[in-house]
Amino acid sequence: MLRFLVLLLFITSVFAATADQWRSRTIYQLLTDRFATTDGHDPHCNATARQYCGGTWKGIINKLDYIQDLGFDAVWISPVVANIEGNTSYGEAYHGYWTRDMTALNPHFGDASDLQALSAELHRRNMLFMVDIVVNHMASASDPPDYNIYQPFSSQSSYHTECFIQDWQNQTNVEQCWLGDTSVPLVDLNTEDDDVVNTLNAWVKDLVTTYSIDGLRVDTVRHIRQDFWPGFADAAGVFILGEVQHPNTSYVADYTHKVDGVLDYPTWYSLVPAFTNTSGNITDLARKVWEAQAQYKTGELLVGSFLENHDNPRLPSFIQDNALIKNAITWPFMNDGIPILYQGQEQTYAGGDDPENREALWLSQYIQQRPLVTHVKILNSARRAAMAYNANFLKTPATLFAVSQKTLAISKPPLLTLLTNVGSSSTPNWNVPDAGYKPGETLVDVLTCNTITVDKNGGVIVAGHAGNPQVLLPASALSPKGTMCSNIATGTGEHQVSSATHNTPGGGDDLRSQIGWAMSLAIPLTLLFLASQTTLFL
Repeated sequence: MLRFLVLLLFITSVFAATADQWRSRTIYQLLTDRFATTDGHDPHCNATARQYCGGTWKGIINKLDYIQDLGFDAVWISPVVANIEGNTSYGEAYHGYWTRDMTALNPHFGDASDLQALSAELHRRNMLFMVDIVVNHMASASDPPDYNIYQPFSSQSSYHTECFIQDWQNQTNVEQCWLGDTSVPLVDLNTEDDDVVNTLNAWVKDLVTTYSIDGLRVDTVRHIRQDFWPGFADAAGVFILGEVQHPNTSYVADYTHKVDGVLDYPTWYSLVPAFTNTSGNITDLARKVWEAQAQYKTGELLVGSFLENHDNPRLPSFIQDNALIKNAITWPFMNDGIPILYQGQEQTYAGGDDPENREALWLSQYIQQRPLVTHVKILNSARRAAMAYNANFLKTPATLFAVSQKTLAISKPPLLTLLTNVGSSSTPNWNVPDAGYKPGETLVDVLTCNTITVDKNGGVIVAGHAGNPQVLLPASALSPKGTMCSNIATGTGEHQVSSATHNTPGGGDDLRSQIGWAMSLAIPLTLLFLASQTTLFL
């Protein structure tokens, strides 16, 4: 048994991923209840009804090929703990954010062995595992709440006195009053209390260890005092990506000094209007990037870069112009940060605000032959080719050129990305005087395989195609044996991507050869051992 425990500790340490190692990943975000069912059947799911639809952790395992084929190497799932049961005026807790018992799992999604199996299968595929958590509050289906139903905090003294947030400019009000309303109050934990803090720290440490979690997305970070977070992050021991939903860069920047990274909401608030219609202003988007690069602890290099999620309306709910949509979806992959795609974006889902944006993915039949599916695959491949070609790619801040209301060029060597909001009925032009390439060098737009020759001064002048984005890489960064524009590739870069991408804990042929027999033996034994134990989460 001692040898087994040593082996278990070894495997756990192998898959511990640092913030630095998360940089190279692209994340597929999913809602467990709405992603895939265990047996693969496709039940009716009306998002507006706000009911459980039947997605499970086993269902996710069965559809990991779909995620991996899109090019993603990390998965973020919705919260896993037990929620309040029954219907409320806002429906059921299918989303996982209405915690009742932190010490138990949500039985609608599966049991401990299912969640451990999901973690193990992700790691077998060299993918990282991110779990969403809520530590700010519990939830109640009535007001006043019945505190006896909560675990591990069943005493009213563990919570702030009831008061719903009224003044969003008052930070004390934001941190110590309650979210929700009298129909579904979100009962705010007293995170100024040492016992509450110590319990939360112990809980997150056990959660991460029990399920071999590589990273945490943390809900409602701005609703807890800032000095709570460093100790919590230390206890977790993994990458923390915090949700601070606020448009002000300076406000969000403070939290980048408390957790590893944040969802880049300030940029998102300018990203969406920039591409919502042909009257959008890309200059405002550029200003937000410059602000973040100056004020965030690590610039934008460790932010979660996104276009859509489960809390905000999908872009196609505002527009149907495919060129605008393609430009917007390109942004998170080509700018600084860790790209995040929310389930359904690749299928051009068009749900509006919550709950319409929480559609079941199985309604799409997981079809691969869709324009945005192909687009996303290329974006992931281009990013990996850039990483393989330039060892400093992930730590080199993006530079913005040709900034105007209608156009933008993002230089992140060896990538040059050209974006526009003129729409599909117009033809933009970009002029980047000093793009950083060699005179006469051949660049390839990997979205179309069209080529461009760098001028004698190292500049790039490009005419657009029906308002579509362009993602340029040197032909020497692409491999004739690769998947992107192989007929005009002149280098060996792309076929190096596999090893370059996965030379991190949790990934890579080199890693798998190092652990060899230990991997194949330890995963099933780990599941058997953990399933036989009584832990905080069983």
